[in-house]
Amino acid sequence: MVNYGKGILKMTKSKHEIKQAVKKHYGGAVTHKSGCCCGGNNQADSQLDNWMAKASGYSPDDLAAMPDNIVSFGCGNPVALMKVKPGDIVLDLGSGAGLDLILAAKKVGPTGKAIGLDMTPEMIETCRANLKKAGITNAEVRQGEMENMPVDDNEIDWIISNCVINLSPDKEKVFAESFRVLKPGGQMMVSDLVTIGLPEELRDDMAAWVSCIAGAVEEDEYITLAEKAGFVDVKVLGKQIYTASALGGLTDSCGCGNDCSCEDKKHKSNSTDFARYDGRVASIKLYARKP
Repeated sequence: MVNYGKGILKMTKSKHEIKQAVKKHYGGAVTHKSGCCCGGNNQADSQLDNWMAKASGYSPDDLAAMPDNIVSFGCGNPVALMKVKPGDIVLDLGSGAGLDLILAAKKVGPTGKAIGLDMTPEMIETCRANLKKAGITNAEVRQGEMENMPVDDNEIDWIISNCVINLSPDKEKVFAESFRVLKPGGQMMVSDLVTIGLPEELRDDMAAWVSCIAGAVEEDEYITLAEKAGFVDVKVLGKQIYTASALGGLTDSCGCGNDCSCEDKKHKSNSTDFARYDGRVASIKLYARKP
C-alpha cells in the first residue's frame, strides 16, 4: 500500500516499483522510445508540440527562444506566475527537458540561479543539452528525488514544479522537503493535476499513474499536504477541469497510433479509456509560502 496523503492508496505496486515505472516511462519518452506520457509530445511533431505548450500557458515569446526539439511534459506554466527578483535561486522539481528551467534562469537574470532536479538520467542528459543550446549559463541540473532533495537547508527562494508531484508515491515527503530547502519567506508555485471525486478502484492502474492520473490526489487534500508541511497562504490561483478528450490529449498527445512502443498497449490512451475520467481530473496552479 502507498501512503498518498490523508488516506492509504491500495496500490498493488510498492513505492519502489512505482518510482522505477515512472523513471523508465519518462526516460523512454524523452529518447523517443515511448510517446505515451503526461503531457508528452512526439518531438517530431512540432505543430502538435507547439499547440500543447500554448494550451499549457506558454506564450509565443516563451517558445521562440527554445531549442527546436524541446518538449513539454507539463500541465501549466508555473514560471509565468512566479514573482522572482534578480538574484533569486529557483528550484525546478522534475525539470524534465528543461523548458521551465530555461524560463526561470532567464527570469532571475545573470546574478540569479536556476537548479533543476530530476531522477531520470535520460531527462538530465537532454536538459543539459538544451541548456547549452539555449545559451543558459546560470542553471544546473542535479540528479535526485523530490522525497530526498540534494539541496541544502534554506538554500532556495522559489520552488516550481510542473505536473510532477502527482507522480510521487510519498507526497508528504515532497512537501516536507520543499519546506526544508526554502529560505524563510521562500515561495512555491506549482502546476499539477488533482482529482475530483475519483473512485479508488480507478487508482490501481500503473498506466494511469505514469499518465499523471492515478497518483493525483483531491484538491483539498493537495492543499492539506502543503499546510501540514508548514506552508502558509496556500491557495489555488487557477483551475482547469478536463473533459475526457482534453485529458487524452494532455496525457497522450504523441499521436503514436500503432507505432506506440509502450510495453503494454493499455498505456495508449483512447476515448474509451478516458471516458471514465471525464470531469474527474483538473490542473491547478497552487501557491504556498514558507513563513
